[in-house]
Amino acid sequence: MNDNIYPRTFSHIGLSVPNLEEAVKFYSEVFGFYLIMEPTDLVEDDSDIGEMCTDALGKGWGSLRIAHMSTGDRIGIELFQFEKQESRENNFEYWKTGVFHFCIQDPDLEGLADRIVMAGGKRRMKKPRFYFPGEKPYRMIFMEDPFGNVIEIYSHSYELHYAAGAYN
Repeated sequence: MNDNIYPRTFSHIGLSVPNLEEAVKFYSEVFGFYLIMEPTDLVEDDSDIGEMCTDALGKGWGSLRIAHMSTGDRIGIELFQFEKQESRENNFEYWKTGVFHFCIQDPDLEGLADRIVMAGGKRRMKKPRFYFPGEKPYRMIFMEDPFGNVIEIYSHSYELHYAAGAYN
């Protein structure tokens, strides 16, 4: 048995956006996320942070803007505005390898979905769906922020949704 196998904790997710200030405003006003580091400009140079970015992104990244936010349960949201930012034509290519959504939990799923739409986002599903219709109140819906990032909303915890065999 390997003693190094244990459940790790989730630290943060990085999201690419076309306008950093608008994204900070959206995520703070709609989700209530805390801004923990103001928008900051970084450039490709020989500073420690410049070299760290080059190690991560490769040579030629040029410059970027970054802000750090946090959820109520201390999960980080790292927002990036890249110099050479491009929006995807189809941001919902779920069949391709990679992250295609992240999930937020809110018991007022319908209210949060409405707030996302009022702030410029959109619904990817017409209405919330129940996992156990008539039996449990567990609901979900796919949404999209104004920048094209896909967000799922759960009404209850991940464990409650799946521990009872949500697909049975």
